[in-house]
Amino acid sequence: MLRSVLWILTCLPLVAHAADTPAPSVAGATSGSLAGSLGQMAFGLVVVVAVLLVCLWLLKRLGAPRGSARGLKVLGAAPVGPRERVVLVEVGNTVLVLGVAPGRVNMLHTVDPDALAIPAATTDDLQDANGFAARLKSLIEARK
Repeated sequence: MLRSVLWILTCLPLVAHAADTPAPSVAGATSGSLAGSLGQMAFGLVVVVAVLLVCLWLLKRLGAPRGSARGLKVLGAAPVGPRERVVLVEVGNTVLVLGVAPGRVNMLHTVDPDALAIPAATTDDLQDANGFAARLKSLIEARK
């Protein structure tokens, strides 16, 4: 199907060239009016936009993976180098720690999902955060 679409797209310039060749004129006929020229130009524009939209729709339908990532969920990633990163991926009831580099993906460790539960913030953490905010605010005001 994609080949037939590409073949049609390669033939469009030939069709456009055939449409541009002037028809034999009759002695009493006048050349096209401005409204006719604008109408022809608008029609051509609509045809080109329609062809582009159809091609984009076909690319979206043919290029999309079909259900290959249904059970996967990326939980997070952290860069460890210019092109390397560590990625947490949840697969079913397991969390995989993956090392991702150009051309390679290595499983580094498996983790129980319950072990990744984020502990609730304690009051000390909240006081430290408020202390930092208050300190930052005082430093900014001191600079003014």
